[in-house]
Amino acid sequence: MIDYETFAKIHDCRNRQGLTITQTARVLGLHPQTVSAWSRRSRFEPRRSPPRGSALDPFKPRITRLLDTHPYSAQQIFQRLREEGYRGGVTILRDYIRRIRPPKRPVYLKLHFAPGECAQVDWGTYGTVTVGNTSRRLSFFVMVLAFSRQMFVEFTVSQTMEHFLACHEHAFAALSGVPSKIMVDNLKSAVLQRLAGAAPVFNPRYLDFARHHGFAIVACNVARANEKGRVESGVGYVKKNFLHGLELTDFSAVQAAAQLWLDSIANVRIHGETQKRPVDLLVQERAALRPLNPHPYDVAHTSTSVASSQFRITLDTNHYSVPAAYAHRRVTVKAYPDRVCIYFDNQLIARHSRRYGRHQDIEDPDHAKGLVAQRSHAREQRLMLHFLSLSPDAQAYYDGLEQRRLNARNHLRKILALAEIYPTDAVARAISDGLAFQAFSAEYITNILETRARALPEAGPLQLTRRHDLLDIDIAPPDLNAYEVDDHDPE
Repeated sequence: MIDYETFAKIHDCRNRQGLTITQTARVLGLHPQTVSAWSRRSRFEPRRSPPRGSALDPFKPRITRLLDTHPYSAQQIFQRLREEGYRGGVTILRDYIRRIRPPKRPVYLKLHFAPGECAQVDWGTYGTVTVGNTSRRLSFFVMVLAFSRQMFVEFTVSQTMEHFLACHEHAFAALSGVPSKIMVDNLKSAVLQRLAGAAPVFNPRYLDFARHHGFAIVACNVARANEKGRVESGVGYVKKNFLHGLELTDFSAVQAAAQLWLDSIANVRIHGETQKRPVDLLVQERAALRPLNPHPYDVAHTSTSVASSQFRITLDTNHYSVPAAYAHRRVTVKAYPDRVCIYFDNQLIARHSRRYGRHQDIEDPDHAKGLVAQRSHAREQRLMLHFLSLSPDAQAYYDGLEQRRLNARNHLRKILALAEIYPTDAVARAISDGLAFQAFSAEYITNILETRARALPEAGPLQLTRRHDLLDIDIAPPDLNAYEVDDHDPE
């Protein structure tokens, strides 16, 4: 069997070049009979081999019946055919099902919302960002008003419940009102369970928050993200238009940049669907929004903890101090997105700015003052006891120091230091002497101790141990002329 290219060469040699069959066979390396047979054909027709049978052929009618009764998957049909004797592979089965059952493309209804009727919310994530001494996943909360397409964005480094609720309240404040209902995906902060054909089980905390602000919760069906397509598009728009190519050096600068982007780009552009600016439609929608609840909702995550021996509680690997008096006590911790409040018996005992680094120690200097004062008092008591043990007159002498000196404690410490140098009995005698002479000062005690330490011992009797000849000393007679009386002396 030759290919189309060889067929064309044969006809070129025979018709255009005028070669014989033998010459053509020699030039193309073919058998003369092959050249002769293909020369007589006016067009190229490849040889058709009879189709081979497939192990799937006997089961094709069964496959068609199964697909007509229910949209089974290829794997489900494969399991049923194996029970009926099919010994082929699953790949040819999938190929056959793909040919006879064209893919179903989803078709969606276009949703319309009245002003103030609905807002849609969702979380988005985008890489990591530096926070303190570590890096965290960058998250952002998006709320979009379904009528005007006005967008609110807030960046966080956590998607916990307190952040979820706080972002709602910040969005309500920015939009100057609350919509009648909020559509959410099946995230755990809003929906705990969603089963087909059953009503969704909402998170009790989010349900209480919704009652407080007066909106209804609408959960999308499972795998039906199109039902909240406005916020889905909003999340993608934030990523592609704001975050794409943005250098995220520090988390503290992200929110300010996002607010500038919302005010100058996102909410003032001509929206592709409405052909109007969201900020212009917001004027119409604001009139239909519900008023804000004047009482803020307590969004804090509440837990209990036992303060350590170093009067610290632990939250997200960070340590926050409490007053030292509450060490080893069980306290209540309320974690807000921006602060941490600690209570004992419903009384606020500590408040800190919340940190999002890792393994940090956050201490209020005032919390250790009580412990420092207590230990200082104990140390002063030990010093006083040591001083009183020096002499029976120590208490009376200290009373004199208190009356005569402004800094009696300093004199006491100096006298105790002298007790480390001089014998105890010498210090006791000096204190007694100081009391007797009413001389109350550490300098006087020092002078007494130094003077007595320098005193020479009393001289003993003279012992003559030298030879007798050394004692024979000649002394010249004294000159008495100095004592003679002058005759002219008036006396």
